[in-house]
Amino acid sequence: MAFNKVGFILFVILSGAIIMGGNMKSVDGKICPQICYGAAYMTCPSSCDEHLPPLCNCCIAKTGCTLYNDDGIPICTAQ
Repeated sequence: MAFNKVGFILFVILSGAIIMGGNMKSVDGKICPQICYGAAYMTCPSSCDEHLPPLCNCCIAKTGCTLYNDDGIPICTAQ
């Protein structure tokens, strides 16, 4: 009787994990630091170098995008 309860609980947990797992997006394997540079703006090749609202750091920006300080000095470029 105890085995049936444990088996049922495991079944519910695994079923939920499978259902929830179908909604998750894959990650490209980058490990991003939890550091926010406080950039003033960002430019990206896809926006014709228009000044865009900056992201927190280059790790989460699209490839080729560059974050800049207030004085226009580049902080980093996304790889």
